[in-house]
Amino acid sequence: MNLLDIPRQFDVLIVGAGAAGLYTALCLPESLRVGLITKDTITLSASDWAQGGIAAAVSPEDSPKLHIADTLKAGAGLCDVKAVKFLAEKAPICIQSLVNLGVAFDRHGNTLALTLEAAHSRHRVLHAADTTGREVTTTLAAQVLLRPNIQVIQQALALSLWIEPETNLCQGISLFYQGKVTWVKADAVVLATGGGGQVFAQTTNPAVSTGDGVAIAWRAGAILRDLEFVQFHPTALTKPGRFLISEAVRGEGAHLVDNEGRRFAFDYHPDGELAPRDVVSRAIFSHLQDTAVDLATAHVWLDMRPIPADKIRHRFPNIINVCQHWGIDVFNEPIPVGPAAHYWMGGIFTDLHNRTNIPGLYAVGETASTGVHGANRLASNSLLECIVFGAQMAHFQDEMLRKGQTTESPSSPNPLSFELSVSDWENQQLQLEAIRKKLPRLVWQTAGICREQSSLENAIATIESWQQDFANLPLSKFLQRLRPQEPASFNLPNIDQQLRLWAETHNLLDVAYLILKSAAFRTESRGGHYRLDYPQLAPEWQVHTTIQNHHWWQSN
Repeated sequence: MNLLDIPRQFDVLIVGAGAAGLYTALCLPESLRVGLITKDTITLSASDWAQGGIAAAVSPEDSPKLHIADTLKAGAGLCDVKAVKFLAEKAPICIQSLVNLGVAFDRHGNTLALTLEAAHSRHRVLHAADTTGREVTTTLAAQVLLRPNIQVIQQALALSLWIEPETNLCQGISLFYQGKVTWVKADAVVLATGGGGQVFAQTTNPAVSTGDGVAIAWRAGAILRDLEFVQFHPTALTKPGRFLISEAVRGEGAHLVDNEGRRFAFDYHPDGELAPRDVVSRAIFSHLQDTAVDLATAHVWLDMRPIPADKIRHRFPNIINVCQHWGIDVFNEPIPVGPAAHYWMGGIFTDLHNRTNIPGLYAVGETASTGVHGANRLASNSLLECIVFGAQMAHFQDEMLRKGQTTESPSSPNPLSFELSVSDWENQQLQLEAIRKKLPRLVWQTAGICREQSSLENAIATIESWQQDFANLPLSKFLQRLRPQEPASFNLPNIDQQLRLWAETHNLLDVAYLILKSAAFRTESRGGHYRLDYPQLAPEWQVHTTIQNHHWWQSN
């Protein structure tokens, strides 16, 4: 596909092709022209990596009421009750729609197989072995490719939202594709870009998770919420890539042990390794601080041997294979694990219809803050959120009719050309690479599992100076000058790689700033946010951290 094949206008543009983006595309009325934009390929997303499963009250022993209670308990007082009720009550019908689309969940005979995960009071997690996310996204992607009204645009990078200055209406995006910047108009833009785990040195997220949607929306004036709440998964394999060892492994009976083989998690919580994720992550962090010489390489052990070997083979074939790749035999030895950034509870503030404060702009999935996760997400509610809220876009045509159609965009002027000497271009790349390398380490050290004021403030000052360095780069100055509908072309080596590096560094700098400022703003510990200098829950902080532009405030 060349650039000329991209229509200049769609009814709906979706940015991101994980579970949220794919399912949203499938749920939109088939009469609409839909563009699905992904900066990589259609299957590379955090959803694809999700192992544990998808939660829904589908068994006779369970009920949406119990699912609601468990979600609210995990959320530590910050869940939106209405949103949680909506999520849990819509879950069974959404599972049925996935089954109808061809998602092959594991079964016991004719009934769907259900497993238990931490902080769930019932067996309610549906799974496809230990690659549930891959099964869901592969099935959804196959369905998307069959739909004639959906055009998938791969290897395309959304740079900014196109906002109409008088009305503040979102009317499209600027896009970097095949060496050029172009502007694509749409009646609605849906951000479904996932999380921002790459802002941390240790993360279970894929390389594409650079917080793009949140950063792009913030720069356009969208209201964001609760960005300090990051869930650190306690058991990531301590090898390059930080492969996640699913919580379901502990649900099935695996033990968390230290170098002496002792189940130390019970020192920190009566539920031991089945306590909520943030508790288990802090237990590992605290235990290693007391016992390890070098925290950078330290780890504890996850022992799967208490689980019957046949069950391990049936439930966790992918975990067996990945461990085998690193020379670890899960049947005979424990797995080295440690905490890593896994899921971002906060995001772009949305209502039950995925609407943001900017007319024409929507957000779905991890990019959004719907209120269902509160301060700490309940295991396996993330894939569910993508599906339940993606399904809401089936009602989108009604909104479009109320809003009225936008007119066809006029023809573009000739592209502006970006010129730079090869030595300056190479120097800029070195500066970008230096920021990209230093930034995740700084954020991991200061806004990781445990935080405190002085190190947060020092990190904010450092990020602000890097933001200034970034703004002074020749490419930054050129792209910031581009006006809506003003295309740009580049005649430089490795433009695709360097422009992606530029865009992701831009987004990571802003995401780092937003997380650090939010973490400094909330002077208590709650859910995924833990302050060494304010270790207690504070009743006056049972409110949301809300952000617009550079203004932070508390809201109910």
